[in-house]
Amino acid sequence: MLRLKIHKAYRRIVAVSDPELLGKRFAEDKLQLEIKEDFYGGELLEEERVLKILTAENADDSTFNFAGKKSVEAGRKAGIIGKGKKSVIIIQGIPHAISLL
Repeated sequence: MLRLKIHKAYRRIVAVSDPELLGKRFAEDKLQLEIKEDFYGGELLEEERVLKILTAENADDSTFNFAGKKSVEAGRKAGIIGKGKKSVIIIQGIPHAISLL
């Protein structure tokens, strides 16, 4: 299960997070990641449904934010996040990726 929320703006912003991270804050060196309810606290969905939504949103040139191991893996499966190490940052062991097209 993953949390997915779509924010409507000029371009839609899709926020995906591992549910157990919601409401937590991580900091390391000069980096910080806060998994805020108002940004990441969307619907709790099965990975299969998330992958369908990610694929459709990617075709519509949406932007994406992923927080957590399962979420980043879903982003990779959907072809949004590259496989290289530079595609993802790790903050206190939590992977985070942003895709802006």
